[in-house]
Amino acid sequence: MRGVMDAVLRPVLCLVLSVGLLVASVHRVLPPLAPETSVAPPGTRAMWLWEREPPETVVAWATAHSVSTIFAYYDPRADVTELTRLRALCDDAGITLDALGGEPAWTTDHAAALAWARAAAATGLFRGLHVDVEPYLLPAWQQEQAVLVPQLLRLLDELARIGPPLELDVPFWLPTVQVGGENLADAVLARVDGVTVMSYRNTATGGNSMLGVADDLLRRAGKAAKPARLGAETQALGDCAYCTFHGGTGSAMRATLSDVDRAAQRYAAFEGIAVHQYVTWMALTG
Repeated sequence: MRGVMDAVLRPVLCLVLSVGLLVASVHRVLPPLAPETSVAPPGTRAMWLWEREPPETVVAWATAHSVSTIFAYYDPRADVTELTRLRALCDDAGITLDALGGEPAWTTDHAAALAWARAAAATGLFRGLHVDVEPYLLPAWQQEQAVLVPQLLRLLDELARIGPPLELDVPFWLPTVQVGGENLADAVLARVDGVTVMSYRNTATGGNSMLGVADDLLRRAGKAAKPARLGAETQALGDCAYCTFHGGTGSAMRATLSDVDRAAQRYAAFEGIAVHQYVTWMALTG
């Protein structure tokens, strides 16, 4: 019996060993995988939705304007009936729905931020968390960066542990902040799944343009293998007319954003353009 078993098993063992050697050889020969990058094709759009608007109208607008991701404001105290309807319509249209929320106070009030994130995740309505903290709006930011920055980074660590993908709105000048020998942009990118750069300008290229101000962050995001969207503003900004498309036409904004799309293809991290925000974008004529 043992001789019969040896006769049967010997070819099998040889085959297994041969396959194992082949796999090992392939692993030695193949180069390591390149870091994940996310170059979005021209026309990829996202948008912020801060207000409660009829879901049917929102999704119809989003579909007509090539919006593939909606950041929808989530209030844990509010009824989720409209959000549930919005999610169903987004699913039908192939649109991703993320929970939108944030306050500068979250920089230090981690309990409030985490309660919001856990509640959003528990609804099952959202693919990810889109957080807009903006700690630089705190009165203490200029004098207490050395205290506030570590608290912000700790908040991001805590939010990331909740589970859903975490995306953060960041100002284009984030790489200029150095705290304790660490670049804040790099530290943020190490902790999140993606960023949306508030590159609020109404021109595509050049020194003071959407791509001009976002260049450093796009390059850093590429090195970190993290996707980065560029933000376009449509709200009125009385103190910065060149920061917004408000007052212009929809066709003029579309042309500028198309120029951004084309020029941004050289950045490995480019994830498309997010428009701030639905109500004022919809109000643009032409």
